[in-house]
Amino acid sequence: MRSLLIRITLVTFLFVFFISGQLQARQKSDGRFIAKGNGTVLDTKTGLMWAAKDNGEDIDWVDAKRYCENYRRGSYTDWRMPTQDELAGLFDWAKSYKSDCRIIVHLTELIRLSCTFVWASETRSNDAAHFHFRVGQRGWCDQSDHLPRALPVRSGK
Repeated sequence: MRSLLIRITLVTFLFVFFISGQLQARQKSDGRFIAKGNGTVLDTKTGLMWAAKDNGEDIDWVDAKRYCENYRRGSYTDWRMPTQDELAGLFDWAKSYKSDCRIIVHLTELIRLSCTFVWASETRSNDAAHFHFRVGQRGWCDQSDHLPRALPVRSGK
């Protein structure tokens, strides 16, 4: 009986150790940001959780908003379009990589942008806000423009 209990304890320990190692292996961190391995990235400074990549193509503001609200990575259902301030909080001159459109962007490599502009939630008349990750600049353009991308965000708490 004692031998069986020892074997069960050992198997349980090995299973927990293996699962823990698998979860840690799937996570990557650059200090401030933690890529969870499920398509999400946690910003430990703000508590916000970001999609690990944008929608991948030009999109107008209405479709970008819809894309963000319907995003379901990490099994979360409360994704939304970020504000300009939230996007500006990602910008970091000290970090850079070449986006899919071959232009340098300045933010953690754990969040992959396919190009430089990302839609923000603020609107005024027919215009909507965006953020430019090449130069760290806020801007406005017509909601029907198809230049920016969609990058979902949610509260990570």
